[in-house]
Amino acid sequence: MLPPAACETGRGRPEKHPRREIVDGIRYLVDNGIKWRAMPTDFPPWRTIYGFARRWAAAGIVNAIRDQLRRRVRLSSGKTPQAAAVIVDSQSVKASETVSRDSRGYDAGKKINGRKRHIVVDTRGLVLLVMVTPADVQDRDAAKEVLFRLHLMHPEIAIVWADSAYAGALVDWAKVRLDIKIKTVRRPPDAQGFVVLPRRWVVERSLSWIMRARRHCRDHERLPQVSESLITWASITLMTRRLTRKPARRSRRAPLAPAAMPTAA
Repeated sequence: MLPPAACETGRGRPEKHPRREIVDGIRYLVDNGIKWRAMPTDFPPWRTIYGFARRWAAAGIVNAIRDQLRRRVRLSSGKTPQAAAVIVDSQSVKASETVSRDSRGYDAGKKINGRKRHIVVDTRGLVLLVMVTPADVQDRDAAKEVLFRLHLMHPEIAIVWADSAYAGALVDWAKVRLDIKIKTVRRPPDAQGFVVLPRRWVVERSLSWIMRARRHCRDHERLPQVSESLITWASITLMTRRLTRKPARRSRRAPLAPAAMPTAA
């Protein structure tokens, strides 16, 4: 699914480094949280890897790989290739000093100065869409852009589960403009402490999967588009590992002999 090399189209010289090493370098940076300049010498130069990552993200190649892998994971688990119901949520994370003031904000509810990640996942927890905004953007305000992009990319989506932050006029707007039904899952009023909520726990688990990639414990990217692409790479790594996971082998131990019955005295 990667674009052909320039030498194959007659407009450039052969590439010096294999594409597999480029992909491994991007995934190594995302998973270990290193700087671009700290790329180990086992990989190609960091400028080369960064250039390929930016070009592939700008051309939509990264999103296309993510969508293709998601279809394969769903088919392998007995699901249809396309999802009709999804879950949406957001996560505020702190931003480094490399993030400019115009692309960051202060989330008063979470008391975080940084950016906010809006993600949409299917019922298996696989990512369909990622959008990064300043942390001071309210969920219902960003949801219009998120749902509009989702409708363009996946017009088959009919139901979206969300928390109470997406309630109100957004529900009527999505139904009239996009023909999408938003179902809010509210926290029980008498609940105390941590409670596993139906449907919403799926997207919470997906956010924790993304946070396992150390690059995403804090937002370091100067541009929100780069942050979105690296989050997508984290989901790509998750799905490729799931597809290549070997099935667990059952132990072939000999059955235990029945215990001897006590003899009568």
